[in-house]
Amino acid sequence: MKFNNFSQNGEILPLIKAIIPLSNIEYAYGFGVYESLRVRGGKVFFEKHHIDRLFQSASILGIIHHFFKSDVSEFISNLIKKENPDTCNLKIILIGGKAQSDSQLFIMLLNPLFPERNFYAEGINTITYEYKRLFPNAKTLNMLGSYMAYRKAKENGCFDALLTDENQNIIEGTRTNFFAIKNKKIFTQPRKKILEGITREIVLDIAKKDGYEIIEANISSEDLSSYDSAFLTSTSSKILPIKRIDGFVFSEISENLKSLMKKYDDLLETSNGIFNPSE
Repeated sequence: MKFNNFSQNGEILPLIKAIIPLSNIEYAYGFGVYESLRVRGGKVFFEKHHIDRLFQSASILGIIHHFFKSDVSEFISNLIKKENPDTCNLKIILIGGKAQSDSQLFIMLLNPLFPERNFYAEGINTITYEYKRLFPNAKTLNMLGSYMAYRKAKENGCFDALLTDENQNIIEGTRTNFFAIKNKKIFTQPRKKILEGITREIVLDIAKKDGYEIIEANISSEDLSSYDSAFLTSTSSKILPIKRIDGFVFSEISENLKSLMKKYDDLLETSNGIFNPSE
């Protein structure tokens, strides 16, 4: 689908005017944060949670801006009404500045790049790549390390790279959260080490309702054989099973993981884009 407009500080403009000066040092140095949302059937999914995280990320980086959460929601609504998309991705970029008045908020619609269908049935191939993000709890524009890891994965014919620390503990994917599963236990890295994805939050909520025990712990790449399955989550990929990590291959996608994947798909179909977490 072709999109013709974007939003800049709430003003809807033609895409031809989406220009950032080369002298904008804040953008060049990655002094900004972003969010990627999913639009299905013309509805923006889990909007409140993404906007909350956008503001949290800005706070972590010390970005001072003049926008309110209600402003961002209104800007999104106006752009959706203008373009009237059915299915797409919606990207928000908040750029900081030297002063509060210099901050810029961009919203654009993008055609989604979904994983191949067979990945959900067969699993994906991944590699590990040692890299720790500077601000792990913020979704920043400083993506060079993740970009290099992702490029290395593609050079090796893999879907994604799994970022590891100096002790070979798997932290997360370049744009995804990582999990391992054993019977009715789901293992995930402690929150302080990762960017908490919105899909991650929803999947863990579904799992808790289904009787899973959630364990925050290091997941070593040397201990993969002790788990039944592993998977990634993100806005675009949903729950994506992993077949191979470096030289280790999971023999199958466990039945528990298949069930969790279906439950998440069912929620997307029935939630109307709204998520209310359990108490």
